[in-house]
Amino acid sequence: MTQQRVALITGASSGIGYETALAFAKIGTHVVATARRIDKLGDLQKAVLKLPTGHGDILTVEADVTQREAMQNAVKLAMGRFGRLDILVANAGIGHRGAIADSDWSDLETLLRTNIDGVLHSIQAAVPAMRQSGGGHIITVSSVTYNLTAPYAATYAASKAFVTSLAHSLRLELESENIKVTDVLVGRTSTEFNENRLGLGKRSSESLPTMTPAKVAAAIVRATDGNPRSVVVRFFDRLIMLGNTLVPEIIGRIALRQYR
Repeated sequence: MTQQRVALITGASSGIGYETALAFAKIGTHVVATARRIDKLGDLQKAVLKLPTGHGDILTVEADVTQREAMQNAVKLAMGRFGRLDILVANAGIGHRGAIADSDWSDLETLLRTNIDGVLHSIQAAVPAMRQSGGGHIITVSSVTYNLTAPYAATYAASKAFVTSLAHSLRLELESENIKVTDVLVGRTSTEFNENRLGLGKRSSESLPTMTPAKVAAAIVRATDGNPRSVVVRFFDRLIMLGNTLVPEIIGRIALRQYR
């Protein structure tokens, strides 16, 4: 009998992480859900337990991705509960809006520690467990802004450029160990991300189309059934990325109106 897969998801208390945890549990994958807000993880646990018979089990772990020891402990608990780790969804992240020269350093440090350190901590914790399990699949959650000329959102875009670059290199480093790596590039999504953004807060424009976190979650789950190098959820987002490659000055000026 084939063993059930086990997926560890960071930032699972809301939005994309929450919906990804539910999506995996629905298809029978065991879920290790991590986040800082343990009360919100309790809501996720209740939602999983209400799923139809055959759903995966869930383990909730209070963990801050900026703390290396917290992620090491989360993986240790996952291995203790389920005996294996097959999937990591490095989803936890935070946004920022503001002029580069004028932003508070505390905000920038939080952004970098969450979006960069957090991904590295998660990967370094998960890979040894995947090796023990005979392989695995790492999903990094990046953004279509990774290659965007993004005035007033530049530090966030730069942090996602790091994530995407890291994912492509990591894919080559780990392929001989049967560990796959897929970078999921996410466009504008209806989540708490906006409200929690550091710096100047909410965006000033709602003109771009927004997708649901469940749509992103479905794309993440599908990616683990194959081995794509990268996934862009919507055709619209592909156009944004193409536009920044072909006419970055024009795309940058459009972004200027969006984020100022």
